Amino acid sequence: MTSSSQDAPAVPGTTPQTIGLLGSTGHLGSRVAHLLDRSGTPHMLFARQPDSPKVPRTASTTQVRPADYTDPDGLRSALTGIDTLLMVSATESPERLQLHAAVINAAAAAGVGHIVYTSFIGAAPDATFTFARDHYATEQLLAAARDAGGPDFTALRNSFYLDVLPEFVGPDGALRGPAGQGRVSAVARDDVAAVAARVLQDPGAFAGRIVEITGREALTLEEVAAVITEESGRPVRYVEETVQEAYASRAHYGAPDWQVEAWVSTYTAIAAGEESTITNAVKEITGREPKTLRDLLRS
Repeated sequence: MTSSSQDAPAVPGTTPQTIGLLGSTGHLGSRVAHLLDRSGTPHMLFARQPDSPKVPRTASTTQVRPADYTDPDGLRSALTGIDTLLMVSATESPERLQLHAAVINAAAAAGVGHIVYTSFIGAAPDATFTFARDHYATEQLLAAARDAGGPDFTALRNSFYLDVLPEFVGPDGALRGPAGQGRVSAVARDDVAAVAARVLQDPGAFAGRIVEITGREALTLEEVAAVITEESGRPVRYVEETVQEAYASRAHYGAPDWQVEAWVSTYTAIAAGEESTITNAVKEITGREPKTLRDLLRS
């Protein structure tokens, strides 16, 4: 957690829930764990390697159980006794949807009451950003499981993470991609974690809801480059590419076709205007304004 992260205070008047966190060793899951601890909210953690030093054990951690998205039987056993589950989306891969289905089925079999799923803004079957299609399909699986008597759910449709925008800058100081003059309302991981922590503490208030979580500004990549330059002192520029140039400039990574397509579609989704929506969800749910890129770079 960064020093600027704020507590997620306990929600008064709610029935205590047994909260479980999948993806607890990742950037988002670990933030949620620390926020729950700061509010004194007991929670259980799940990890492929429970003894890993990456597991964010805190005073409020009641137990750490082994769980792996690729092990349906193990998942069902691990999730037994959980009322409310944070389901962080699986690592990007062609098998991602199948892994999500395994978690949902295991949660239903284990009697989980509510799943809080980290989806993506603009999730749709025809979304330009290829991974947003997987998120839409996962939401459909969640709805089907609920309708069949399984867990209720809340989908947290997060925008692109503000934290990764500086990582898009190459060693030559260029932020390259076919984004045109499109805008992106990227959101800080800290803000997404704060929303998730509140939803986990009062899931009934968010049952069946799709919550679109964005930053409070939508920037072009040219503006992103300017802010990074001003705050870091490192000259950064936006270099607009054609789609063909984008594929060619990423070919040297040797990544599989599906991954390169996803990388490029990050930018084409921005160009298409699909990532420019600004919502008030962070402030409405956490009581504070979301960070700007400048805030993040200064923290």
